[in-house]
Amino acid sequence: VQLQASGGGLVQAGGSLRLSCAASGGTFSRYAGGWFRQAPGKEREFLAVVSWSGRSTYYSDSVKGRFTITRDNAKNTVDLQMNSLKPEDTAVYYCAASRGPYSSVYEYDLWGQGTLVTVSS
Repeated sequence: VQLQASGGGLVQAGGSLRLSCAASGGTFSRYAGGWFRQAPGKEREFLAVVSWSGRSTYYSDSVKGRFTITRDNAKNTVDLQMNSLKPEDTAVYYCAASRGPYSSVYEYDLWGQGTLVTVSS
């Protein structure tokens, strides 16, 4: 399975973006889908994960209430709706797949290439 992240761009503080992660070459529904981000000079940070069924979701405290993760197994996608964006949300955003709804980067076997999100003040 290969993952392709898209939807990044430049947005003003307070605005919204929707990121999408599309899987090809296999079935994404066999995996939990997660989103991470990495800002320059910082470690990769867990943001959100959705279980393979879509019934369970988990968020980091930094994005809870602002970001929403969803999946569409018919389309083989996992999306991240980001609202009320802040300049500190600026980072490269990565989607990933794991055997379960984990928050550690080490539990994820498959990664997309990343999409840049820049939030201006």
